[in-house]
Amino acid sequence: MQRGGVDEVRPQRFTYARAQLPARIKSFPLFRLAAVWESFRVATSSLRANKLRTGLTLIGIVVGVTAVIAVMTIINGLNETVAQTFSSQGSTVFTISKQPQIITSREDFVKFNRRKDVTHEDEKAIARLCTSCWRVGIAGNAIETVKFANQKAENVRVRGVEPISMFDIDGVNIDTGRIWTESEGDSGRDICVIGTDMLKNLFSDAPADQAVGKEIRIDGRPYLILGVLEPLGSIFGFSRDNVVYIPYSTYQKVYGSRRSIVVFIQVRAAEQLEVAQDQVRTVMHNRRGHSMDDPNDEGFSLETQDVFLDLYGKATSNIYYVTWGVSLVSLLVGGIVVMNIMLVSVTERTKEIGIRKAIGARRKDILSQFLIEAVVVTALGGAIGVGTGFGLAYVISALIGFPLLVSALSAVLGVSLSSLVGIVSGIWPAWRASKLDPIEALRSE
Repeated sequence: MQRGGVDEVRPQRFTYARAQLPARIKSFPLFRLAAVWESFRVATSSLRANKLRTGLTLIGIVVGVTAVIAVMTIINGLNETVAQTFSSQGSTVFTISKQPQIITSREDFVKFNRRKDVTHEDEKAIARLCTSCWRVGIAGNAIETVKFANQKAENVRVRGVEPISMFDIDGVNIDTGRIWTESEGDSGRDICVIGTDMLKNLFSDAPADQAVGKEIRIDGRPYLILGVLEPLGSIFGFSRDNVVYIPYSTYQKVYGSRRSIVVFIQVRAAEQLEVAQDQVRTVMHNRRGHSMDDPNDEGFSLETQDVFLDLYGKATSNIYYVTWGVSLVSLLVGGIVVMNIMLVSVTERTKEIGIRKAIGARRKDILSQFLIEAVVVTALGGAIGVGTGFGLAYVISALIGFPLLVSALSAVLGVSLSSLVGIVSGIWPAWRASKLDPIEALRSE
């Protein structure tokens, strides 16, 4: 521009911009991690500053997670115990009997009782004609009172077995002494092998070798003790060691041969089980045909130990659902406690939130801080609850007598559930804190 013929030179203006990181760099995982870490640091500082409130929040979560972990651990231990107990014969054994081992109605009892007895001849035919069967044995059972001197044991299971391989089929082993020989068993001698409960009830917990060679009386009849079995333990309060084994020929001599017996069949490998079952069915059908009253009735029961596992599953499934429900309700109550405490925290720290927003904190910064506070306190409560849950399960298992089955999955699930509760319970308080107007928040006292 010219003024009075002279060009006027104006000073050049420069615009200075504030140095900022590009948005692409700010979105890098390292920077996002740093922001999360900063929120975590602020959240933990707040929790340390309010120890009473943090402790009250922990209580609800600890109780809930303790219940969940204790229930899971006890259920896992119980399931393992039942599976080991009923599968002691493995997946290679099945039985043939007149009646199924589990009868659920009077009508079924009457129907099954009309069947023909399973006899010693049936066992011999199966042993002769079943080419896939490895071991075949028979067993008869009776409940008697056993006495020694002035001591007695009631409701003892007297089990007559033949041949001696039935000890292997039953999955029992000799601890002290010996099993009778085949010739001793065939001759019908009054000899026996006892379970460890007999030592406790008749011999005042004397060592097993002191019982060998002694005579006990079963229903008034003397039997010479040849050996003592290894202990098997109890299930649902019923001892599996309250038993006396005698030769089946002796059992017949005492109780008669008209009682129906149970035939036990064992195969070498589980893959042969189905083939052996088909062969045994064929043998039994050829010997007795179908029931005249019910053409669909085979006239005998063929079962494996899975029948007990199925019954156990049906009997306990509802109990487990109820127990799980109670445990989850306690965890839900813990989540409600967390939400209430966090809402109180937001109310108490309204001015702090206003100051943070006034100096540049964004909504997502406030949201992440309070959400992280909720997750940290619930995760800490979950970790404590895992420890107390395992401890409670240990005490209960020691009192009941079940083995303790500690699972790493239970611990992970406990902390994960508590963290999830923290997220769900902390969303509403965190969102409410992030929505506060900074001006109104600064005015609060």
